[in-house]
Amino acid sequence: MEAMGRRRFALLAGILVMLNLVLWLAPQGLALRKAAITKLFGPKLVRAEIIDRAGGGTMIDWRLDRGIILSVTPTELTLSEADGRQQTIGLDDATQVVVHGRHLPLLKLSPGWRVLVTWQSTGTDGLADTVKIESRHKVKVKVKNAPKGGASDLHPPGFHLS
Repeated sequence: MEAMGRRRFALLAGILVMLNLVLWLAPQGLALRKAAITKLFGPKLVRAEIIDRAGGGTMIDWRLDRGIILSVTPTELTLSEADGRQQTIGLDDATQVVVHGRHLPLLKLSPGWRVLVTWQSTGTDGLADTVKIESRHKVKVKVKNAPKGGASDLHPPGFHLS
């Protein structure tokens, strides 16, 4: 009976030592970080604001906006976001348009495409850095009393997809 208790104790001690070793060698918070990033920046993201501390004590205000292109010109892009807000973002020759890792000319952007736009609201006059095309399937957007707003305005839903 005593020998069986010692075996159980040795087995439990071995398992605990192995678990401790695995957790010690694994990167800290690996699973939590991946889950949080997937949840926060996944397909349900509407918009985000990220403040980045750059060198010299300056701050860079990054914005992410996801939506359907309502209109596009060589100098600006207007999105209809999932909560009904319309967001206008400046474009220039430095703006990169990316689809499946390939770069496209800025003039290829078309209304109805679903995009994720990365842009800085400080230092570059609100010009888009990157426009990532998520879907080129044309989506019709009916805008009903959807206000044009700045980055801090929150509005109730004002559009319907059809």
